[in-house]
Amino acid sequence: MLYFMFTLKLFLFWLMFVGILVHFCYENTKLTFYFMASTSAESSKQDERLKRLRELHLKRNEARKLNHGEVVEEDKRNKEPVNIEAKRKRLEWEEQEAERKRQCKAKGQDYDRMKVLDIQADEAERDFHKRKKAQPITGFSTYEEMTARQNTRLTKAFKPDMKEYAEKKEKMGDSFYADVNTLGLEEMHKDTEDGIDRMVNDLEKQIEKRSKYTRRRTHDEDADIDYINTRNAKFNQKLERFYGKYTTEIKQNLERGTAL
Repeated sequence: MLYFMFTLKLFLFWLMFVGILVHFCYENTKLTFYFMASTSAESSKQDERLKRLRELHLKRNEARKLNHGEVVEEDKRNKEPVNIEAKRKRLEWEEQEAERKRQCKAKGQDYDRMKVLDIQADEAERDFHKRKKAQPITGFSTYEEMTARQNTRLTKAFKPDMKEYAEKKEKMGDSFYADVNTLGLEEMHKDTEDGIDRMVNDLEKQIEKRSKYTRRRTHDEDADIDYINTRNAKFNQKLERFYGKYTTEIKQNLERGTAL
């Protein structure tokens, strides 16, 4: 009887122990799954953060490159001459003009005539007044002014040989630009036969053009009549040319009747 009771108690104790062990294992398994789920969620969040961080780094590097490129372009624009855009447009216009000339020449047409046919009357009149304002026909004033105009016209028509210029500059180095200590300049820069021929041909063209040149002075119908004959008109024109800027206000006061 005592043995049976002892065995029963031992069996109950064993059942209790097994139950406690099963409960402990169950709770431990739940806790393990919970921690595993939490760890997985944290890992997913961390991966998302790392991904966003990489994207931000890429955007920052891209913005840095774009900003550097803009700074370089702005610095390049600041170092360019002020009239670089006008020169670029002028070169483009000259290239288009040369292309149109080649096309007209290939078709056997007169370029100047075809160009005039494409110009409207109002544009032609506006261009005429613009040229007249920029280069007024004042007649002969002084030999100095005539020489200056001739020099400006010849300089504009001058076409330098940039290839020969670059070759001489590279060959001579620092001696290419003369200074106060430069000696033997006539030996460094020798005129070529082609250059002499071009100069002679240009001078001959000037002489021929000068011998055939005639131009009638246009009569300004809106100008005030302040002369009594042709000789007096020439004299008044000369006075106006030299003293007109000083007497303009006096004339205006006399016309308004406000002169003192």
